Amino acid sequence: MTLDQAAQQKTITWVDPRPQALEALTMSGLDYLQAMIDGRFPAPPIASHINLDLVSVSPGVAVMTATPDESHYNPIGSVHGGFAATLLDSVCGCAVQSTLPAGMAYTTLDLSINYLRGMTTETGLVTGEGRVTKPGSRAAFVEADIKDAAGRLLATATSTCLVFTP
Repeated sequence: MTLDQAAQQKTITWVDPRPQALEALTMSGLDYLQAMIDGRFPAPPIASHINLDLVSVSPGVAVMTATPDESHYNPIGSVHGGFAATLLDSVCGCAVQSTLPAGMAYTTLDLSINYLRGMTTETGLVTGEGRVTKPGSRAAFVEADIKDAAGRLLATATSTCLVFTP
């Protein structure tokens, strides 16, 4: 049996992030992330893939929103776990970045996720929050969660990020 459905499409646009990544090294992580929120720097390319917005940052905390759409569906008709993984990795990394002085960078070493509730397009806007539980000069430890508009917990994560001088 075949389904006769009209194909849909989604256009992804982005700005090359490499020049701003170099400029980011001249600023504290918190200042750089705030500049993104203020529109002085464009969002990273991954943001266009999952409708991701950096909402707020403070030392050790990052909050982002994202909205799942049909382009995020897996073969069983729900939002692919990679959508949540991308949001969780993003808030964890930005939470770490918000603690870094100028000249320092980070990368994810591990990310462990617990999926608690599925998502569909009906879920609507979701909010991810990452919180640094232990900053460090070589490694930082982070926890994060995703909630829907009603405050229901959808997924949680823990992460370890390597902190380094590029």
